Amino acid sequence: MSHNVRRTKRILLRSGKSPYDVVSVEEALHRDVIATNSGNLIFSDAAHKILETPHTEVVSNGIRTDVNAASRINEEYDAFVVPLANAFRPSFEPQLKRLTRLIGKLRIPVVVLGVGAQTGLNYDPARLKPMEPSVRDFVSAVLDRSASIGVRGEFTEKYLKDLGYRDVEVIGCPSLFMYGAELPVRKRTRELTADSRIAINGSHDAVRKLGLDRIIRRTHERYPNLRFIGQNLSDAQQLHWRDLSHPNGKVKEMPTHPDHPMYREDKARVYIDPVTWINDLRDFDFSFGSRIHGNIAALLAGTPATVLCSDSRTLELCRYFEIPYRTLDKLPEDIDPALLYEEADFGPLTGNHHERFQRFTAFLDKNGLENTFTHGDGGAAHEKRLGSLDFPEGVRPWLDTDPASLVARFGWLHTRVSELAADNAKLKRELARAKAGTRGTVAAPVTTSVYRRARRVVGGPLRRALRGGPH
Repeated sequence: MSHNVRRTKRILLRSGKSPYDVVSVEEALHRDVIATNSGNLIFSDAAHKILETPHTEVVSNGIRTDVNAASRINEEYDAFVVPLANAFRPSFEPQLKRLTRLIGKLRIPVVVLGVGAQTGLNYDPARLKPMEPSVRDFVSAVLDRSASIGVRGEFTEKYLKDLGYRDVEVIGCPSLFMYGAELPVRKRTRELTADSRIAINGSHDAVRKLGLDRIIRRTHERYPNLRFIGQNLSDAQQLHWRDLSHPNGKVKEMPTHPDHPMYREDKARVYIDPVTWINDLRDFDFSFGSRIHGNIAALLAGTPATVLCSDSRTLELCRYFEIPYRTLDKLPEDIDPALLYEEADFGPLTGNHHERFQRFTAFLDKNGLENTFTHGDGGAAHEKRLGSLDFPEGVRPWLDTDPASLVARFGWLHTRVSELAADNAKLKRELARAKAGTRGTVAAPVTTSVYRRARRVVGGPLRRALRGGPH
């Protein structure tokens, strides 16, 4: 037997789902595979592709952290890779603590790709002070298991170095390296006209508090081919189910809200697969808005984009990658995207991309990770496999009035009801045996739990479908 056979390295990747998982819209929303924001899939899918080589198998672990899985992870995997975005923010602290507890139990290397700290445009870290112990615990746990930690940009680098850490490297976000050392972004037309196809994106905060609603409204008046691309789970639920139960449902200025003109004109989308997101944007002339990964999706499609920065997480990434940007606080509400398009210079972004890519792959090498561009086929097999799969189209406004529109939705709901009924019947049998003295007494509360889950999973969409569907 040959002793030169190389063992396959198994990498566990923190991601909502594998790029190869084809999930229906209903199931994707039910399972929240986008981890509340579809931008997460842009960088996790990129990381999956980059790390997949002939000698490396990449497995998605799902986005939720199971601390009790540490022993199994140690036995089955050779490394745990964690792509992150703005994880150093107060609202993410509980998840960060759980992730730290899991990492603390691992004996395998742990590599973090592109973590960021979030504060305002002034880069003042004061708001992060209360969570500093959690950040220290996380970074220390990671550096005990890796050569360095990869951060998004200049602010996060300074923040961690001010905390006393030295093994900190600015690598940006893996998303922009999805296609390797090349990033062919170019203007396809001299100027934007009323016929131009423009994509706009933005968060609820940007719409509600920072005046993006007025920019959306004015742009829609000037450019009839405008499309809004949302990213939140609540955006997708509004489009597909007309679900307004989330607090975001009160923001009627969002084009994903059923009362918005762009909703009624079928000009809003949310994508649950980066491949369809990027492919759709290839036909657009320009993209702009406050969503960093919404605009990165456009850049990956070769479509020019300008980011309207509202905080440090978008600003430091734009500065590192030299993506054209404006700060939203200084942007006039009557701004015309034609001006943003005209002033945008993509030379630095594309011209310096190769150097940034080399820095990124050097970081991977230092941390013992191969990449498909240096050690594989450049992602050719990955792209071929994606091309063979039938992914659902982007989630769009529920405007259909024909019965076929209802069949898919109610078919999914019927399946859910049947599954939950079977689960409940099984637990009732277990409860009956327990009462007869053949088992313990834990089944009763479990049955109540299943009942509550049934109401949440099935009752909500069913009520909304009956009450709030298209008229």
